[in-house]
Amino acid sequence: MFVRIELILRFGITAILGIGLLLPGSLAAQDRQDYFWQGFDESDEIRQQAEHALPRMRFTLLNSRYLDKNSLWSAFADELEDFANRYEALRPLILEKSIPEVQSAVAEGLLSYEELVKFYLYRIRLFESDNSRALNAVISIDPKVLEVARLRDLNKHRDPQLHSLHSMYGIPVLLKDNIGFTSMPTTAGALALSENDAPDAFVTEELKAAGAIILGKANLSEWAYYYCDGCPLGYSAMGGQTLNPYGRKLFETGGSSSGSAVAVAANLAMVAIGTETSGSILSPASMNSSVGLKPSTGRVSRTGVVPLAPGLDTVGPIAKTVVDTMIVLNSISRVDNDDSAMNDASDEVAFVRNSNGLQGKRIGYFSTYAEDSMVASALELMDAAGAELVKLDYVAEAGFENFSVFLGGQMKPAIASYLSSTASGAIAIDSIEDIVAFNLLDTENRSPYGQARFESMLQNSFSEDEMQSMEQQLRGAAMASLAKFFSSERLDAIISVNNYHAAEAALANLPALTVPMGFRENGEPVGITFLAPSFHEQAVLDIGFDFEQRNTGRRPPENYQ
Repeated sequence: MFVRIELILRFGITAILGIGLLLPGSLAAQDRQDYFWQGFDESDEIRQQAEHALPRMRFTLLNSRYLDKNSLWSAFADELEDFANRYEALRPLILEKSIPEVQSAVAEGLLSYEELVKFYLYRIRLFESDNSRALNAVISIDPKVLEVARLRDLNKHRDPQLHSLHSMYGIPVLLKDNIGFTSMPTTAGALALSENDAPDAFVTEELKAAGAIILGKANLSEWAYYYCDGCPLGYSAMGGQTLNPYGRKLFETGGSSSGSAVAVAANLAMVAIGTETSGSILSPASMNSSVGLKPSTGRVSRTGVVPLAPGLDTVGPIAKTVVDTMIVLNSISRVDNDDSAMNDASDEVAFVRNSNGLQGKRIGYFSTYAEDSMVASALELMDAAGAELVKLDYVAEAGFENFSVFLGGQMKPAIASYLSSTASGAIAIDSIEDIVAFNLLDTENRSPYGQARFESMLQNSFSEDEMQSMEQQLRGAAMASLAKFFSSERLDAIISVNNYHAAEAALANLPALTVPMGFRENGEPVGITFLAPSFHEQAVLDIGFDFEQRNTGRRPPENYQ
């Protein structure tokens, strides 16, 4: 028995087929007063995309066949009807501003939290209703979000400590759509979970307790990109193909927290929450000129999050600045006794902003990276700031061959456990086998890129001893190839690029922070990534903040300002 989907009744046949009814003389979506989104025939764009040099960028579709984008903003039509002039007035107060800057504007009476939310709703509608600029970064929006914002305005003076310049109070947040939120389904991007009205995840409860406003859910690589093999990053059946605002249909988005990073980069939300098993925060953040923190597993709760590999999974922020990243981390890092990984966590820490993060720090870098002109410039900057740079000769150890198999071995029982213990009662499937069978009923729409990784899980069955042996081997390889340098060279941090050492960081349980480093000649963003020993998040925040202050590595995407 599978999920009951009444697509035609809910969205209409034109939305399902992705075909619009644009008549001769019709106004383009961005010129219409109501910003009505209309589907269109994607055939020409898909044919053009087939010529892309990267196989993963040769898309089968752009828009989801199950999401009518008008549903994202239809609940706010009246509130946004006359907002255009106010939107322009608010741009200098909000666009590209940090949380403390926005909180300062609220404190001065220049801005309300209701207006802050309306600003982002307006931008989502503005860009997503325009098929030439749509990014498919958002899957759903809480229809009651303006009510929540009004309550935040009403109560902001009742607790001055809660409402401060460095707080999440009143700040709109997008959650990756594998994180539970009672106001809307938690789908992991999969049609099989389209009616999964799961409870709040622990991190969602923490954000609410801090006064944050959950704006909605961000698109992602379906099932956290452990689903299809070689398929585009940022694709999901529920959300369609997420696109990179710095090179729409040109550059990859990174994944699997694709929508979270794209939304932050294009200022569709102030901050977002992502999840990572191996690179899923670091990759999209770095490829979208954003800051992304992959905390140590055990620093942030995973309760209520659709799992991939519980031994490696973690939850973390994506933002435009390191300070905003720190503020989000402080709001979500309380110890959760129901998450077994947090038994190894250090005592709860309030992370602080330090302005001398590079001075006197021993920072390792790989000799091969110094040949990259962008990395070379970053090294010069850090040297001038007083860091002690240590050249490392990195040689990848053997032993990572079974990494993908290990992920599947952890995911198979973890998904079954989630479906039985956390998913909504409306979800009748209870295993990977059921999901595969569900998708096979309509592969063109439910799994257009196949489901090779799920199918491979059906072929493998490992005992507990076999899984433990595999994990020990993989973690040992990570320690021997990378983490050993922290003790042997007495390092505070190691430099990487984008998500290049994400697997080692995951297996050695190292926190990692990626910060915009700049752009390649073709305009593609690149991030510098700082790794530190387990539970040393403060170290990467210190170093990343100081680097960010000295390096203007981020700029907003040109067509989304």
